Amino acid sequence: MATIVLADDERDILAVTQRLLTRAGHEVVVAADGAAAWEAIQRVRPDIVVSDIDMPIMSGTDLCARIREHAETRGLPVIFISGSLMPGDTEAVAQATAVLRKPFLARELTSCVEKVLQAGHVEGQEPTICP
Repeated sequence: MATIVLADDERDILAVTQRLLTRAGHEVVVAADGAAAWEAIQRVRPDIVVSDIDMPIMSGTDLCARIREHAETRGLPVIFISGSLMPGDTEAVAQATAVLRKPFLARELTSCVEKVLQAGHVEGQEPTICP
C-alpha cells in the first residue's frame, strides 16, 4: 500500500480516480489544484503524486517543478494524467516520472501507479508513457 496525493480540478474524475486507487489498496489524499496538492505533500509525505496538468491556482507542471526544486521531495515520483496532451508537450511534462492519457481504464491507472512505485523517479530520464 502506498500513500498517494491525487490532484485534479474535475470533481468527477477526482472522485472516480480516488475510488480506483483506494480499491487497489492505496491511501489517497485528494487536492483540487496544485497548491492544495503541494500543501498535502508537505503534510503527508506521500510515496507518489498523481496529478492532472491543467488546473487552476497551480498547474500540474508547476507543482512538479516545485517538487523537483526541493531536496526533500526531488525524488518523489509524479504521474501526470491529462486529456489535453499534444505531441509537442514533451518539454512541459519532462520532469514527470510517467504520463497517463485521459480517458484511461482502471487497470491502466493501477498498472501505471504500480510500475512507477517499483521503478521510482530517475532524474533526467524521460517520462514513461503509460500504459
